[in-house]
Amino acid sequence: MSLEAFRTETRAWLEDNCPESMRTPMPADEYPGGGRRAQFKNADTEVWMRRCAEKGFTVPTWPTAYGGAGLDVDQAKILRQEMARIKARAPLVGMGLSMIGPALLEFGTEEQKAEHLPKIASGAIWWCQGYSEPNSGSDLASLQTRAVDDGDEYVINGQKIWTSGADRADWIFCLVRTDPNAPKHNGITFILFDMDQPGVSVKPIKLISGLSPFCETFFEDARALKKNVVGKVNEGWTVAKRLLQYERTMIGGGDGPSTRVSVAEVAKQYVGLEAGKIADPALRQEIIQHAMDDRSFGLTVRRTSEESKSTKAPSFVSSMFKLYGTEQNKLRSELLLKSMGSQMLGWEGNGFDADELDATRAWLRTKANSIEGGTSEVQLNIIAKRVLSLPD
Repeated sequence: MSLEAFRTETRAWLEDNCPESMRTPMPADEYPGGGRRAQFKNADTEVWMRRCAEKGFTVPTWPTAYGGAGLDVDQAKILRQEMARIKARAPLVGMGLSMIGPALLEFGTEEQKAEHLPKIASGAIWWCQGYSEPNSGSDLASLQTRAVDDGDEYVINGQKIWTSGADRADWIFCLVRTDPNAPKHNGITFILFDMDQPGVSVKPIKLISGLSPFCETFFEDARALKKNVVGKVNEGWTVAKRLLQYERTMIGGGDGPSTRVSVAEVAKQYVGLEAGKIADPALRQEIIQHAMDDRSFGLTVRRTSEESKSTKAPSFVSSMFKLYGTEQNKLRSELLLKSMGSQMLGWEGNGFDADELDATRAWLRTKANSIEGGTSEVQLNIIAKRVLSLPD
């Protein structure tokens, strides 16, 4: 099929299958994540996810055997463009799609791929990440959660923190220490296990945004089957580093469809127009510069994607995308605040509509962007060493 024919077919399918309510921005407190604990506030969210999963469009570039559509890079780009054209929401999000799924495609056994990937693609299972610990954040390799050999299983004890979505997650991909006597980057194993067991407990952490996407997670004699070790025992740091590259590329963004209202449109509404332009010239200049930078960033991400078609995963350049993309996202919220003024400082009660209250919470949430997925300081170190090859 030619690319133009694929575009025509895809456009028609989206028009016929994407509900009207899914062509609007996603509320701050709604996640199209699926999983056994899924609670959809909008019935169309589940309908849209199911239809896309049946088509393979939740994971369009994955092989059809694992629930994907088997699209190549150019076809996937057209799908993104056509979804953006109608302002369609992502049918499914989460760490299954952006992190553990790609890692399994690269490092998983055929048994692991067959068991886990179709459930990710369909939205049947929601995943969380067991990386950071109270005393092992930026120095992740110092983690102390222990996994002790017990026949066909490991017995796991320890604590993780900032486990996003753990209170709704079905499974976790987790870093555990299987050899406490090895150097800290060795002796770490990457393993998968079910969160629905007596040895796992979760406590949500309340954020300044009013939401609780992050959690503390405790393991007390939790159990994980040895068949769910990804990669080799004691060599999980290799898988962990690669997964972080997937995560940082996801956080950085830069080349995906967006249903967000542009900053310029918001400014026109709240600041007003003079001679057809945003009335505040200084703000207008900042918004123009941000839009130009966004466009340049998107083109850079796209160019890098084209250059790396022959590789299986993002390289250390993902740290550049994470650093720049998060700064752009934070700046976007600051520009919205300048545009909306006190209307973006509401928390509850009369005088603020739902979009304004969402904008307030989204602005507060962006403060975590430069911390999650590796702090900006860590990214600068990686860029200096791995991208620019600067001396220590």
